[in-house]
Amino acid sequence: MVRKWRLRPIILILFAILTVPVIVTIVAINYFANERTVRDSAEALVARFRVEALSNIHKDFEPIKSMVLGAAEVGSSQPEFYTDNRSRDYLFSILKHSNRVVAMYIGAEDGSFRQARRVDRSGGDEHSPANTQYAWRWIEPASGIDDRLDHYQYLNDTGQELGEAAQPTDYDPRTRPWYRQTVARGGLSITDPELFAILDLIGFTVAAPYFDGDRLLGVAAADLTLDDLSEYLADSRISPGTQSYILDHGGRVIANSERARTYMTVNGEVELQHVTSLADELPAVAFSARPRDEADRLYSFRHNGEEYIATLSTLRPEFGKRWQLFILTPVRDFTGALERNNARLAMFGLGALLLQILIIYYLSGVVSKPLEKLATKVSGIQERRNNGTQSPLHTPIREVEVLSRAIETLDTTVRSFAAFVPWGLVRQLIASDQKLELGGHSRFLTIFFSDLESFSTLSEEMPSRELLIRVSAYLEVVTRAVNQESGTIDKFIGDGVMAFWGAPNLLEDHAWHACVAALRVQHGMIALNERWTGENDRPLKVRIGIHSDAVLVGNIGSAERMSYTVVGDGVNIASRLEGVNKEYGTRVCISHSVFKEAGERLLVRPIDEVTVKGRRAPVPIYELMAAYGVGQELEPDERAVQLAEMTWRAHTALIAGQREAALCHYRAILGAHPGDPVALRMIERIEAMEAGHPVPI
Repeated sequence: MVRKWRLRPIILILFAILTVPVIVTIVAINYFANERTVRDSAEALVARFRVEALSNIHKDFEPIKSMVLGAAEVGSSQPEFYTDNRSRDYLFSILKHSNRVVAMYIGAEDGSFRQARRVDRSGGDEHSPANTQYAWRWIEPASGIDDRLDHYQYLNDTGQELGEAAQPTDYDPRTRPWYRQTVARGGLSITDPELFAILDLIGFTVAAPYFDGDRLLGVAAADLTLDDLSEYLADSRISPGTQSYILDHGGRVIANSERARTYMTVNGEVELQHVTSLADELPAVAFSARPRDEADRLYSFRHNGEEYIATLSTLRPEFGKRWQLFILTPVRDFTGALERNNARLAMFGLGALLLQILIIYYLSGVVSKPLEKLATKVSGIQERRNNGTQSPLHTPIREVEVLSRAIETLDTTVRSFAAFVPWGLVRQLIASDQKLELGGHSRFLTIFFSDLESFSTLSEEMPSRELLIRVSAYLEVVTRAVNQESGTIDKFIGDGVMAFWGAPNLLEDHAWHACVAALRVQHGMIALNERWTGENDRPLKVRIGIHSDAVLVGNIGSAERMSYTVVGDGVNIASRLEGVNKEYGTRVCISHSVFKEAGERLLVRPIDEVTVKGRRAPVPIYELMAAYGVGQELEPDERAVQLAEMTWRAHTALIAGQREAALCHYRAILGAHPGDPVALRMIERIEAMEAGHPVPI
């Protein structure tokens, strides 16, 4: 096929071919060379920051682990050391060794507890004396007396005693998670995140057991916070847009460079936010884009048109917790200056190019503009675009003016023809230059029938003009829904509509589109009926039947008059399903073949099996209630989901021959959904079958 070229674009393209490559080549060579260098530098910075951050985390925790292990070793070598307050100075020396340690304490197997901790009078220690910096707390072992005392000794920053306090307590260190977890592990352990009530800070406990031979004596433990870990991440940004996170093994945020609070307490337990549930969606996108096949490597992703570099690395096993360092940084932070320089260069060249193109464009338009307008008009006829607002073509060239009048006549004729013939067929005729001929072929389609309920009664009660207006409004709703879902209107049969999907153009998921169209019709009728009810007019109810089957589709009729339609047993079934709605009080009834094609995206409930003339086997039918993923107005509500689930249970029992169970289920439906027509009808049928008088459908 020889390609057809437009006159004006040919002129512009030839001109652009001579100028654009020079500008593009200069910009491209400059940009890509520098961009590669900058990108390599960015990746190297991210990789180096990852290594340094992982190393610093290990370095921060190793001294604390060593101090806790040392405290446990003291308890093992001197079993009596932690049985009284002689251990106070030793525990305070550990506490003051690291600003990250909030409290250093010993929980003994006899129930005693001794703790050196910091005090924050703005937090949970507001009742301590002024200038209090530290507190020594101890609880003696149980001695058979119900009331145990929790002793406090308050100290200033030099260790001078400022006051004491004591109160009854039922605190037992042996019941605490840090104690039980450490004993169960039999060695050094790091707990999961928890909230330290004394300072209202999130942190962890590092703990180790100590023994007398094989006999457990107690557990030495240190509480430490992670606030300075977030500070470290915030102060160590490699670029303004870099975000860094410390995650646990499940992806929950422990620390972050944004200094955001990413945890909450529920009933005293700490709940960490997952990185995918933060207010900023960027970390979620980056976390989802991580490579699953290879860990601890750089990867890139795009979000909102921006490119990012990210890495997710796991701390070494000897750390004791499966934490992960998560870093993401925008490439623009490194390439921004480069892109701005290139943009200025490109804008200068583009400005010169546009100026030349405008001159060429004006000169070429003098010749090609009339012809281009006519070409646009013809294209609009082929694509069914509305060209009614296009101004008439005025040109001094006689031949072009005659051609313009001919195209206007063609447009009017095609639009009139498309009102009676499916537009897909009209488009095929225009594209193929073929004449209409009788004939058809078999194809698996979905057929749709709709009708108005009690139309005969309505036509007797309502004036003809008003009836015509209301029926036209209903037909407009149906036509709009069918067209929106790429269907073909076959014909209008009085107040009924016949449509089909899958011809003349092939359509994937034609059963699904037909069901969505039916739901859109029902939704559209709700709006119409609300308007009519407000005007004290009687509402209209639409019944719809849908069936998928292999039918004959094509031009049927005579050489003088023909119709593009579908015929076959499947058409009769679809029409029958539309009428079945009357028997069961439903609005949209679909066949089992439709359910098989699109059921996983639909909310349906089984109704019954109906007989169709010419078929031996009954046809299972379903009520279409809603659809998933096509808009909030078509999504099912909780009531519809409950009704569908209850109906499925009842229908399953009936199919299994358990009539009594089915009756109970259908009656339960009436209890939850009084007046449900399907349940009423099925109860009537089952009771008739039990009495030996089945009701045919």
